Amino acid sequence: MSTEPETTQDAEPGTPGAEPAVGAPEPTGEGVDGAEARSGDGDVSGGESTETGDGTDAGAAGTGESGEGGAQVSEAAAELAAQRVERERIERRKAEKQSPIEAGGKLSGTAADLLAAVRAVESGEKPVATAFREPDPAPRRAAPEPVRRPQPVPAQSAPAPGATPEAVAAVRSVLTGGGAPEALAAPVVAVLGEGAEGVLREDPWQLLRVPGVRPEQADGFARALLGAECGPDDERRGTALTVWLLEQAAVAGHTALDAPALVAALSQQSVPDPDTAVQSALAEGEALVFQDALDSAPPAPAAQDETEEPQERPVRILIGLERYALAEESLADGLARLMNSVPKEDGSAADWERAASSAPRSAGELVRAVAAHGLVLHTGGEASRSEAAALLHAARALGLRGWAAAHTPGGRDGFAARSEPAEDSAGPGTGGAATGAATVAGLLSGAEGPGRDADGALDLDVLVVLDAPQLDVETAAMLVESLPDGARLVLSGDPGVLWSAGPGRVFADLLAARACPQVASRTPDPGPIGELVSGIGIGELNQVEAPGKEVVIVPVRDAGEAVHRTVQLVADSVPRAIGVPAEQTQVITPGHGGAVGTRALNAALKERLNPGPGRFGGFDPGDRIVHSPAPGRALPGRVVKADAEGLHLDCAGDHVVVAKERVEQTVRHGWALTAHQAVGLRWPAAVVVLPGDAAAALTRPWVYTAFGRAERHLSVVHGVEQALPHAVAEVPQKARTTRLQALLKAQTPTAD
Repeated sequence: MSTEPETTQDAEPGTPGAEPAVGAPEPTGEGVDGAEARSGDGDVSGGESTETGDGTDAGAAGTGESGEGGAQVSEAAAELAAQRVERERIERRKAEKQSPIEAGGKLSGTAADLLAAVRAVESGEKPVATAFREPDPAPRRAAPEPVRRPQPVPAQSAPAPGATPEAVAAVRSVLTGGGAPEALAAPVVAVLGEGAEGVLREDPWQLLRVPGVRPEQADGFARALLGAECGPDDERRGTALTVWLLEQAAVAGHTALDAPALVAALSQQSVPDPDTAVQSALAEGEALVFQDALDSAPPAPAAQDETEEPQERPVRILIGLERYALAEESLADGLARLMNSVPKEDGSAADWERAASSAPRSAGELVRAVAAHGLVLHTGGEASRSEAAALLHAARALGLRGWAAAHTPGGRDGFAARSEPAEDSAGPGTGGAATGAATVAGLLSGAEGPGRDADGALDLDVLVVLDAPQLDVETAAMLVESLPDGARLVLSGDPGVLWSAGPGRVFADLLAARACPQVASRTPDPGPIGELVSGIGIGELNQVEAPGKEVVIVPVRDAGEAVHRTVQLVADSVPRAIGVPAEQTQVITPGHGGAVGTRALNAALKERLNPGPGRFGGFDPGDRIVHSPAPGRALPGRVVKADAEGLHLDCAGDHVVVAKERVEQTVRHGWALTAHQAVGLRWPAAVVVLPGDAAAALTRPWVYTAFGRAERHLSVVHGVEQALPHAVAEVPQKARTTRLQALLKAQTPTAD
């Protein structure tokens, strides 16, 4: 519990009702708008919520209680009332989900319907034939809704691209026979193909391949189709569960699983003989097995005589899906090709040395490393991007075709603003083409960048990939395979930020393998925010001097106050006191769900900043959004309009049209984002919200990433006492099982 004196909940910053920072017996500075909040205090803390690697919701509802305020203005009262209604709704949902079977309790939509039906069938409450029928709507309590909530687009069951209506209809018949929702027909065809009907009849557990379906749901479907033939020891079930567990591991970032861990997970799914299930999956080609030598194993002793055989080096057994195994092996091969090929002849060594000598110190080291090597790793914070820009400027001066690739249009344009114009390196593309900058996706698709040569390789000599920790194995493999022999690749990024949303930890594995030169930036991030973030990177949450209110702590007692203070900061305090308008202030919170997740915050911020009926799939022109065209990709933008084509968005100057049936799945409001969605981007001001229920979600990389999104001003809406310093000091990034480091060491045995 917070130890601050009780104050008026809705007091504006600068009024006597504002609270001091948690952990501070007395306020030591004023808040954003004159509030008594500690400026630059490192003793702030967070709260609990969870978020998956791709930014999807795995959070829990907030647990804070609403404090009763004193004198309140009408607007503040309305906001607090809205939050009380939201918390009541969440508590009702939590109560409804109480069940002896907890798995799948956080699903929604079709998958939630399927889970509820399976439970009903298993308990005998409903016959199979009626289990998946829509229940009669329950009477709803009449209550005013202070915050207007946009209505989502109804889920569409349109055929997948290339799927015939006949195939979808056939699958719909099978699903109906098994008591499953007809709405799953199109996703099933998209995953299993035109012959999906026969596949499901032969092996009902193939339903697990559809995203969102869980084992207990597939079990219920199989029992309905197979009857007495269905059992937990069915070989088809064991194989399907093995594949499903490996897919879930990939969602968590692993490219493979240790065999004992996979066997244990299968046992938890009530597979009687998990070893046989794994062997069956391997025999059918659904998974692959690997043996990687253990680095920690001691060297084998020399044989005592000619008849004594040397001891074998211990290995670990890994099981993985073919898709990620091939990507990781292809990436290792491509990186070895770059390291072993001779860089393109481009000027003399003296020319490179002159370019290095004329650059700042860290940039000069980077230029020298790139001059002699095909692969170089460059580490540093935001300020280190100037060194990458200096490298590209030097390369172009030597006649090389140099390009930079960022993960988002905002990152591309931000880097392009740092770079010198280079008319000669411009090529077909958009955005930062005039300065040789593109997005990774645009570079690979050909929509941006220099295009391809006659052999299909990217038509460039030097490529700098920014925010390299965001590279997953599949994207990295495609990028490396696209580079011509003799090209130079620089992977540049901050090793302290969150890893990629997709499987793998490419940048971290390369750093650990030490197979190529590494250049660490000596350019510090400036100002109090840079000082604070640098300390977090080494596990220290330091107090920093912030005379210009660059860092401000806003303590809160509960979820309702956290939402109210966040809206107040974005809409009023930061624009008035700091001069940063609301549209340039980004809210960051640990998860999507809960009373202070992105959904609740976005609803409150929309009502304050751009109220409207949400006529276009829950959105109105002017709404801030985040578009996810693919898992793991998040593109902030703004709604322009909607018409028969779909929802028109402006994402950092790129015009995007999202088809109506894709809006619900790929577009969310974006006043508030998760740290995973915000990584790689920066805003003039950031409001990081750490509610009281977010403690378990906090790690050092999360805090480092969230705090580092602010350029000029950082406000921390802080809800618990010691969770944040504990996370910074003691909670590292969750480990991922990958094979890239071992593969690289096999390719480059001389690496340290």
